[in-house]
Amino acid sequence: MTDAAASTQNPDPDLEPAPGPGPEPGHPISIAAEGLSLGYASSVVVDRVTTELPAGRITAIVGPNGCGKSTLLRGLARLLGPQRGRVLLDGDELASMSARTLSRRLGLLPQQPVAPDGITVADLVGRGRHPHQRWFRQWGAADEEAVAAAMAATGVDQFAETPIDQLSGGQRQRVWIALALAQEPEVMLLDEPTTYLDLAHQLDVLNLLAALNRRLGRTIVLVLHDLNMASRFAHHLVAMRDGTLVTQGTPAEVVTPGTVREVFGVAATVITDPVAGTPLILPHLSADAEEAR
Repeated sequence: MTDAAASTQNPDPDLEPAPGPGPEPGHPISIAAEGLSLGYASSVVVDRVTTELPAGRITAIVGPNGCGKSTLLRGLARLLGPQRGRVLLDGDELASMSARTLSRRLGLLPQQPVAPDGITVADLVGRGRHPHQRWFRQWGAADEEAVAAAMAATGVDQFAETPIDQLSGGQRQRVWIALALAQEPEVMLLDEPTTYLDLAHQLDVLNLLAALNRRLGRTIVLVLHDLNMASRFAHHLVAMRDGTLVTQGTPAEVVTPGTVREVFGVAATVITDPVAGTPLILPHLSADAEEAR
């Protein structure tokens, strides 16, 4: 992906450019679905999806409401067992892993996480260390370091002793991301991490995830509703409709007028974002809206 922001004369400091290739420390981990079908009771919500999400990169799952995005993420996290097919983490089948092993390798931030009343930021982030505890190995220096590093990386260390219910929505979202980081997972899954946030806080959270991806080389998978934000911040897009995978690839490959119409049912023109150099969608007005102007 190109980095066009560096060439603009007056770049907006709140709008980071699209993520570049970045470093690949250690061994970045891929996650893949093979013929994966998921559902509830007898209903099928995700139908035979096959995809391999690139290791050490940011993938955004996009699509209209009710298309199966969050269900797919739950399946990738093994919160929902497959009706058919399988999920692989770096080639190993999730179904064969113990719960503790999986919780150390894969972290999930749900759409609306709930914190106990009155819990402080440091205590909540510390809960990310539970997968690393054993009856013979209690809290130690490594846990303290992991929590401190996670809070510093997300910029919430200044709120360590503050009850989380006293923070703003954007600050709370940073704390939840810090909890996921303290877990030290190889893959981070986030379900609509920008929901209910205003534009400034959406950018704050997505810039944070992009920075973490660049510095740590973590594989990040997130569900997003805003296709322009997904194009700006993700390296790889998975577009879904009616429980099936329509297309996948780089933003430039996925975000086309034809795909926008097929996936979202919206007529649009796609141009190049003058700041980030990524696809930018300009939806067409309806006939009624044009007449009302």
